[in-house]
Amino acid sequence: MTKTIDIIKAKTQLPKLLSLALKGNEVIITEGKKPLAKIIPVLPSKKTRVAGLNRGKIWTSADFDEPLTELCYFPLAG
Repeated sequence: MTKTIDIIKAKTQLPKLLSLALKGNEVIITEGKKPLAKIIPVLPSKKTRVAGLNRGKIWTSADFDEPLTELCYFPLAG
C-alpha cells in the first residue's frame, strides 16, 4: 500500500508514518502535487562482512599520503 501525504500534515504525523513504513508500506511526502521524499524501512544487511577476505588484492601506493602535485590540480595548464 502507498500512502501519500502533504508535508504540512507529515510534520505532525511522523511517528504514524514511520510505523506504516516499518510495516512495509511506502510513504510519499508531497508539497502540493509534487513528490518530495519517500519513507521506506532500512533493512538489515543479509551478508556478513569478513575481515581480510580480499587480502593481497587491493593495494595503496607508497606515496598515497603525499601532497598532490600542481599537475593534479591544473592538468590542462602549461
